[in-house]
Amino acid sequence: SLVVTDEAKQRDAPSGITGRNPSHRFRASGWTRHYETFSEILQILAQLALGLGLANLKNHGPNLRFKLGIAASALLALGIALTAMRTVLVAFTLGACILTIRAARGKLRLLVPGALLLVLALGAFVVWQTRAEHALRLQDDSASLRLTVAHVGVSRIMLHPVFGHGMDAMHLHWNEWGFPGKEMLGLHSTPLQLTFDRGLPALALWLWIMAAFWLLTTRAERVFRDSADANRYGLLLGATGAIAGFIASSLVNYNFGDGEVALVFWWLMGTMVMLARDNGAAQRKATTHRSRSA
Repeated sequence: SLVVTDEAKQRDAPSGITGRNPSHRFRASGWTRHYETFSEILQILAQLALGLGLANLKNHGPNLRFKLGIAASALLALGIALTAMRTVLVAFTLGACILTIRAARGKLRLLVPGALLLVLALGAFVVWQTRAEHALRLQDDSASLRLTVAHVGVSRIMLHPVFGHGMDAMHLHWNEWGFPGKEMLGLHSTPLQLTFDRGLPALALWLWIMAAFWLLTTRAERVFRDSADANRYGLLLGATGAIAGFIASSLVNYNFGDGEVALVFWWLMGTMVMLARDNGAAQRKATTHRSRSA
């Protein structure tokens, strides 16, 4: 067995690497083992938890489910901040603001954005601690590389606008097509990546899916807003924020191409379709109720 003595600790490292400070900059990645995937999943779950909390507050006051929903959303938002993903943090804030505008009234419309500012401040601190210098000002190597790769990708889209260049073709012709460096990345944008790989028809299909999903969910959320079923309404409400955050993040991340994130997204879509299937019946019932009240 190897015995580590004080004498051994004083010797020079065989690798030649020396240092007195921690060498690992921690960024939360959870069970996914990648902070980008982790943050995208947390964004969706945090919005659903926030929606459930606000829906229960609206229908039943500050009950246990409201407290659990808010606590879960806060914990998941903390996880997003610890990933140091600037784009997902902003996307989460945007989605939560849309969700709050649709549901909250009075002081709550000020309290939720105030809490979101705290999350943003924490996220900014984590970015400052864990990422490269000037990352908060988007003047780091990561931001500049993304812009360069996106510029090259956009310049080549019209060469093959209908069928695209083919999936993963950019990795086979990385430097040949003018992409910088040896590290092969994607275009870090769902619309750009879909168009580059599969052409403009694929982009149109993706836009149709996003628009249809948004309209389905927001219409159902509006119908069930006055429903006694707070949980159904809460999930629909949370989904509006999750979809908004997902779309916002997709502009600068290829989240639709991440298998684990896509799995959660399709699960969300299927769940919303099931929750909204009684939309027409509920709408007729609400109309009848209003006419009787009048």
